[in-house]
Amino acid sequence: MTYLRGLTIQSEVIQAIILRETRTRFGAHKLGYLWALLEPTIVIVTFFWFFRVMNRPAPPGMDLFTFIATGVLPYFLFSNSVHRVAESINGNKSLLYYPQVQPLDLVTARSLLEAATFGTVFLTLMGAHALVRQELVIDSPLRTIAGMALASGLGTALGLIFCCLGQLSPAADRARGPMLRPLFWISGIFFTAESLPERARDAMLLNPVLHTTEMVRDGWFVDYTDDHTDVLYVVAWVLGLVLVGLLLERRVRRKIEMS
Repeated sequence: MTYLRGLTIQSEVIQAIILRETRTRFGAHKLGYLWALLEPTIVIVTFFWFFRVMNRPAPPGMDLFTFIATGVLPYFLFSNSVHRVAESINGNKSLLYYPQVQPLDLVTARSLLEAATFGTVFLTLMGAHALVRQELVIDSPLRTIAGMALASGLGTALGLIFCCLGQLSPAADRARGPMLRPLFWISGIFFTAESLPERARDAMLLNPVLHTTEMVRDGWFVDYTDDHTDVLYVVAWVLGLVLVGLLLERRVRRKIEMS
């Protein structure tokens, strides 16, 4: 009974933090919630017109807009989750004065908010595109959701590690951007695993984010079959990163409490 009561209190704490984060993040801009939709849309449209100007078609079985969108959105969910979670403690240290609030509550709240935001953006963009084309056929919604969920899990787990390292040294925050930037080009935003030569594909598939992108596309497009994704490989990455993150959190917990 005490355990259930504790879970109820922590879930209420996380819900309150999410509401606070929502007001702080989206209430600070005049565009508000619309900015969450505009930012990835601008990126997708920019690359869409770049592909059109370069006369580069989408892979067989895909239209160009959804090909780019199903690459950009999983990657942005991963990347934004890393950055938001990494800054969760530094951005909310005042909340830790409340005894009910724990560092992992801040991490969980930011992760859930990012996942909900990009889930909404995904549904909005794909729904709008389907209305324009007057066509919507999804091969496997569950596989698409699984790909997005794993992208969120990877971002959250890696963000937790950077969050804890940032409490030990400010250099971790400065290194985060340069370390993640190369992933933009090797995470399948502009290509599919099937389109790569075998040796290049084997090297690229070491990147777990590419697997999540391939899962989303495999689940979305009826005429695209992904034969290279290993779900267990991605899950192993998530669990391994979470384990490292939790060990680091235990290491820096005292330092956080004293600060």
